[in-house]
Amino acid sequence: MFNKILIANRGEIAVRIIRTCQQAGVQTVAVYSDADARSLHVQQADEAVLLGNARSAESYLVAEKIIDAALKTGCQAIHPGYGFLSENAEFCEKISRAGLVFIGPPASAIATLGDKVASKALAQKAGVPVVPGHVGTLSGVEEAVSIAEQIGFPVLIKPAAGGGGKGMRIVASKDEMAPAFSACQEETRKAFGEHHLFIEKYIENPRHIEIQILADRYGNVIYLGERECSIQRRYQKIIEESPSPAVDSALRQKMGEMSCSLAKSAGYTNAGTVEFIVDQDLNFYFLEMNTRLQVEHPVTELVTGLDLVALQLKIAYGEALSIRQEDVSFKGAAIEARICAEDPSRNFLPATGMITRYAPPRGRNIRVDSGVEAGSVVSVYYDSLLSKIISWGDTRESARMALIDALNGYHIEGVVTNLDFVNLILNHPEFAAGNLSTGFIAQYFDGDQAKIPPPADRLCLIALATTLIYHNRQNLVRDSLKPMAAHVGGAAKPRAWYHYMVKGEEDIFEVRLQGNPDTRTWTIWVNGNQYQVLTPDLEFYRRRMKLSINGQFHRFRLQFQGNFIWAAHCGIARVFEIYSHREWELSQFMPKIQKQVLDNILECPMPGLVVDLRAQKGDRVYRGQELVIVESMKMESGVASPCDGEVLEVLVQKGQAVDTGDVLMRFKH
Repeated sequence: MFNKILIANRGEIAVRIIRTCQQAGVQTVAVYSDADARSLHVQQADEAVLLGNARSAESYLVAEKIIDAALKTGCQAIHPGYGFLSENAEFCEKISRAGLVFIGPPASAIATLGDKVASKALAQKAGVPVVPGHVGTLSGVEEAVSIAEQIGFPVLIKPAAGGGGKGMRIVASKDEMAPAFSACQEETRKAFGEHHLFIEKYIENPRHIEIQILADRYGNVIYLGERECSIQRRYQKIIEESPSPAVDSALRQKMGEMSCSLAKSAGYTNAGTVEFIVDQDLNFYFLEMNTRLQVEHPVTELVTGLDLVALQLKIAYGEALSIRQEDVSFKGAAIEARICAEDPSRNFLPATGMITRYAPPRGRNIRVDSGVEAGSVVSVYYDSLLSKIISWGDTRESARMALIDALNGYHIEGVVTNLDFVNLILNHPEFAAGNLSTGFIAQYFDGDQAKIPPPADRLCLIALATTLIYHNRQNLVRDSLKPMAAHVGGAAKPRAWYHYMVKGEEDIFEVRLQGNPDTRTWTIWVNGNQYQVLTPDLEFYRRRMKLSINGQFHRFRLQFQGNFIWAAHCGIARVFEIYSHREWELSQFMPKIQKQVLDNILECPMPGLVVDLRAQKGDRVYRGQELVIVESMKMESGVASPCDGEVLEVLVQKGQAVDTGDVLMRFKH
């Protein structure tokens, strides 16, 4: 085995690779930028080398710096992780020329399979069904229209290189083709440095199913089952699972054998993933092949019991696969949720900041792949992925419930995340039933909220937990004042029960509670519904709480904001203000505060870098017109005018760093 390898990546994947290397006795060298000097992967590696400035183009994307770091530290191989240079054929070639081993496929396979047009042609040659379309890049709008009319609208325009949903457009009619084609070319040029596009039939509401393969240098290729990756937003995967609820053993074998055939045709070695879309009649079509380890690989590891990174190392070192296809077995089900730094309530805009509190979930069937800890800084320069929470169960339902419970207890403060959004998806009845497609979120969600109302019983449980922790905090205050009772008068007699009103933005709950602090048993009524509750020692519960309610355990996350308490459970998050019954009666006579919204200024909705200004002083603008383009976490977002008017003042310039709430422009009406 290798003695030492360099990991050409950052975040949770670098930490995950380090974990396997430590178990295998392989030393690791981390690389980092100025922004990552205190990151978790730097701390956990045996050595670390500074690459350069925070921008990826000056650090993680500079092949020469990475190879030089590997040579100077005595490494024998480089693991690329995913993202950055992991699918760059030129990087692979440079590593080989330097006398190092690339832990991945050969450069020729990366080049062929990384080009969507070339890989589609290879798939057809290997007998793998492909989406109807045109094998070749488009010369222009006219050719795109001609092909679309032949195969039928709607169609999908895609970049020949790259991935992640960038440069893709669904075109439903001839009139939409020209603007969509132009937008695709521009996005592709910015994202991948080239502008070639191709076209294929758009299959509505398919499933996204992928097959994990392994191949050694001696012609042995095996498949490790499938992963269901249909839960996506903007073509970005959010929740993945294995096995797929829609795939039976016969379909699994057919897709697996075709994936192995494609890998052999390409001369592929190491770990790879063949991606398919599957229509409602379970017809499957080749989409692309990812020539690297996938973000969602842990679900495959949990159902097969294999360590894919360990197998990658062995294959790269020159070992033959020690397992045959008949040795591969699948046990139970696994589901993964990606936790990202983004704000679902603000159209999923990227979020940055320092993680001030961090408490990951634990459990026998829970795995946490995280790249952050308390004190980690989330910057605008890199991908928003913070961690992945993966659950395993004997059945899909037990894995789903385990993951929901884990997310209920996963506490992150300081940075806004999508944690409750992914939990809300897991709790949706259609997800529970396995009725999945790539259009799932658009079909069942409006922004960050489900189109169906939240279950009333869950809202009652959140109100119960919030009131209980509030009541306990009030008791602690009263207990702290007991020494003063002898000086100012007699102590008040304990009350038999307590009466509270719990007010949210949309909900009001009447809560009565009666309890015995010595036995920690309570009888609580919420809007007339009775619950028997057994509590832990509430004095030690500040931000996470586990309660036994009517014989079942429930976890809640809590944050205190002055007189308000924020609580989350099963994807439902609410901010409550709690009153005693007497205080509630008095509050009804208090004047209501109205928030004033200014429309004569343009505020920045997120932290990032200004990459384009589309209006200058004196320009007439209209409401909804994009005036400033801000780049954050590899994503460009337009900031739209809040009004019709004239630009009075432009307060930023291209290349300037901006933060949430910064004023970008002022207007006069």
